[in-house]
Amino acid sequence: MQEEFAVVQKLYSTVVEFVVQYSFQIIGAIIILLLGVKLANWLARVMTGFGEKKKLDPTLTGFLAGAVRMTTLAFVVIIAIGKFGISVTPFVAAVSALAFGGSFAIQGPLSNYGAGLSIIVSRPFVVGDTIAVKGVTGVIDEIRLACTILSTEDGEQITIPNKHIVGEIIRNSFACKVVETSVGVSYNDDPGAAIAAITAALAAIADISQEPPPQVGIEAFGDSAINIGMRYWVPTKKYFQTFYRANLAVHQALAKAQITIPYPQHDVHMIPAGSKESAPPTAA
Repeated sequence: MQEEFAVVQKLYSTVVEFVVQYSFQIIGAIIILLLGVKLANWLARVMTGFGEKKKLDPTLTGFLAGAVRMTTLAFVVIIAIGKFGISVTPFVAAVSALAFGGSFAIQGPLSNYGAGLSIIVSRPFVVGDTIAVKGVTGVIDEIRLACTILSTEDGEQITIPNKHIVGEIIRNSFACKVVETSVGVSYNDDPGAAIAAITAALAAIADISQEPPPQVGIEAFGDSAINIGMRYWVPTKKYFQTFYRANLAVHQALAKAQITIPYPQHDVHMIPAGSKESAPPTAA
């Protein structure tokens, strides 16, 4: 019991001695830390305001503000440690050694962070754009250092590690997505009238972009119909609902213009048995 009491008393004496000896340094370090935190937050707000004023991408603005804040805090911590007369050189060397050793164990996450930094700086896309990459398509909700988050019309959330984006072919259609489809009209009808009716029907749908305007024209001459091709842009989050509305509007417009959408058909010619046409070819 006396030994435990002696240990506690020794520990207490050590703490009191440390506080007495370094009291001014401790107070100074605390003041430096508090002022440093306020300064870091103020600089981050200034950087955020600068980015908003210059209309920079929100992801880039947030990254720059965070980088300024963390850099300021790092310098403040170094200054606070120096108040105790502690050299930060061995500390920095130890952290560097740990970072070097740990880099081999976390190569995957580090490659994602490096790719995320490349995306933020080069900005091949921004929040709100529609991209197609690695077989998935969606609207960008958030760009993080480690991953990019997409969302679909069905409310699905897609998380793509950034290392799977950098170096890939990225299709960016910005806020909209193109619809490419066609409808067949009879050879007996005027294709010009069909194109005019379809163009008017698409122009009447509010969600279809008029800049660029829809493209409507003869796509191909099929076996049973003249295929009228349609290309128009719709908001990605309303892709299917607008596509279905447009199909119905086109059908109704063609019916109102008395333009026939023919059934697929094949002409079958019956060759009578015993005729020369049905005889097998003879060898020369």
